[in-house]
Amino acid sequence: MATKQEAVNALLTLADEVLARLTAGGATEAKVVARSGQDLSVRVRLGEVELVEEAGTRSISVRAAKGKRIATASTSDLTSDGITRLVNDALELCDLAQEDPFAGLPDASALATGWDDLDLFDPACDGVDAAQAVERCKRAERAAMDYDKRITNSEGASFGRVSGSFAMVTSGGFRGGYAGSYASLSVSPVADDEGGKKRTSGYWTARRHLSKLDSDESVGREAARRTLRMLGAKKVATGSYPVVFERDVARSLLGHFAGCVVGDSIYRRSSYLIDRIGTRVASSLVTIVDDPLIPGGPGSRPFDGDGLASRRNVVVRDGMLELYLLDTYSARKLDSKSTASAAGMTGTGAGTSNFVLQAGATPADSIVKQTKRGLYVTQMMGFGFNAVTGDFSRGASGYWIEDGELAFPVSEVTISLNFDKLLQSIDLLGDDLDFKSSIASPTFRVAEMTVAGT
Repeated sequence: MATKQEAVNALLTLADEVLARLTAGGATEAKVVARSGQDLSVRVRLGEVELVEEAGTRSISVRAAKGKRIATASTSDLTSDGITRLVNDALELCDLAQEDPFAGLPDASALATGWDDLDLFDPACDGVDAAQAVERCKRAERAAMDYDKRITNSEGASFGRVSGSFAMVTSGGFRGGYAGSYASLSVSPVADDEGGKKRTSGYWTARRHLSKLDSDESVGREAARRTLRMLGAKKVATGSYPVVFERDVARSLLGHFAGCVVGDSIYRRSSYLIDRIGTRVASSLVTIVDDPLIPGGPGSRPFDGDGLASRRNVVVRDGMLELYLLDTYSARKLDSKSTASAAGMTGTGAGTSNFVLQAGATPADSIVKQTKRGLYVTQMMGFGFNAVTGDFSRGASGYWIEDGELAFPVSEVTISLNFDKLLQSIDLLGDDLDFKSSIASPTFRVAEMTVAGT
């Protein structure tokens, strides 16, 4: 079996061949991306296997230009005939495309020429077969069901792993590739509540390296604990209260903000952060970075989709907005410079890598202790965020805080506040940052939000 580096080298050779055919056919510029990978998804419910899916993929995507006329095409047919069709389609589509004055590859002087190993691939992930994945799910779900007799049902346990190799070459002189992996395990038990209601919660673990996952049993037990804590949930009186966001929920809020600082949102004028560089957008406690160079990070990458060397970008420093995340295309549209944030390898578009709200100095449990009365949010529902205005309103559940303690579970409430004010009202920032996903945040408290209940 080929090593991952051998797989990357094979993809580079294939991409070189396709690039040569594009330029020979009349492309003035071109970028070729070749990928290969495999993934496994398993779901178990009440000890019975509900899903086993395993797949391998290989594909080539190209972005070709004739002058300022750009076209993209892709195929998973890597036969000689399939590649010929891919090249011909891309070149023909260029002839049909309208000119885009901002299109084109970056200047060759800006391209990455070397990079460090970011520890993105773990061969042990590929070693988990379907039978082993099923057993991991069963162990996790069993641990949840055995935790307490009030756990009476389950929405299931899921295990997934993915790994792959990637290569990119451009007519501008870039040539590089790397391999990566990722694995996850989740459990969602169900408990019976008064009045025939069902309460469910869950827990999950994920990492690039298999050995760094939480144990199967601990995932199940934590999922059960979180579910049981929701028994007896009720509404609270409508009012304005401090709101504490657990880190997994805080991560969701940070994702809203991420979508508002990428170049596409700015030049399309679909963000409430337009013309806000150098102004306050969050509390002075808040520093947000986009860092693709974190070893083993879920969103780490040695170079971006334009072939520029990855770099750490401070987006918000001490509450002040310092920059937008730009790829080459959006930088030209905005008369600015790329932040090496190109996400789409064959298309255009800026995106995040490891988008992180830096941890504070306050222990997460101390945030609750320092809250006299308020709401501790562990789940949010719905999609109530308007990126243009910053208006934010979502359903929520969690626990009511009374005298610094979690008094009782809460459900069926709505929390709302304009997002600009929400971030500027963060007054406590936790120390519990965890890199399960490429968007990460610690627990934090917002000084006051509207909570709509009874």
